[in-house]
Amino acid sequence: MTSSYEKRRSQLENYFDRTAADAWKKLTSDHTPLGRVRATVRAGREQMRNTLLDWLPDDLHGKWVLDAGCGTGTFSTEAARRGARVVAIDLAGNLVDMARERAAGMDLGDGEIDFRVGDFLDPALGEFDYVVAMDSFIHYRSADIVNVLSRLSQRTHASILFTIAPRTPMLTLMHATGKLFPKGDRSPAIEPVAEGTLLRLIDAEPTLDGWTPVRTRRIAKGFYISQAMELANPGETGGSAGS
Repeated sequence: MTSSYEKRRSQLENYFDRTAADAWKKLTSDHTPLGRVRATVRAGREQMRNTLLDWLPDDLHGKWVLDAGCGTGTFSTEAARRGARVVAIDLAGNLVDMARERAAGMDLGDGEIDFRVGDFLDPALGEFDYVVAMDSFIHYRSADIVNVLSRLSQRTHASILFTIAPRTPMLTLMHATGKLFPKGDRSPAIEPVAEGTLLRLIDAEPTLDGWTPVRTRRIAKGFYISQAMELANPGETGGSAGS
């Protein structure tokens, strides 16, 4: 993996695990009142999460799902309720602890969640039917995103759902002025990505040959701007974690 990816991953681990755990606990809670900025981020994240869930089958029984950068686990619990066997992993141990605690009191039906602290690129995690990376790539450059997709594709049988920070005038301005979060809680810089550039890089990557961009949707909710994309592999079905 590139040095730029490794450097940014280290920054993110430090930020989410040490600096902003309390802020993200409040942001991802359904009950904690928020200020105007964080309220729009919460609403935008909820809309994005629902979009990605809509792109998955309603019935996930027998399917393995990797929640790559699971945060506090809301997506994981919803996928598990559809019957999925979810591996939920994040670099930030504090967030995974929150996710595990929240899931402990929930009825997941036939689904199950295996919470892990670590790198979602670890091949020891096994193979999956679906990989979902919600807002896990937004701090990375286009070339690094393609490298990550390439590595994930080697262990994914159906599709990879992910989000990017789209290069829009609004997001570029917000990024430049540093107003996504108050100063004390500001995360490492978001990297706005041009969709066309990313698609060209994906098309040129030999290991992604046969993987097809099938849909995309942009969510813009106040201070939250993110774009969902799906890469589908039509040639295979079925997967098993740990294999």
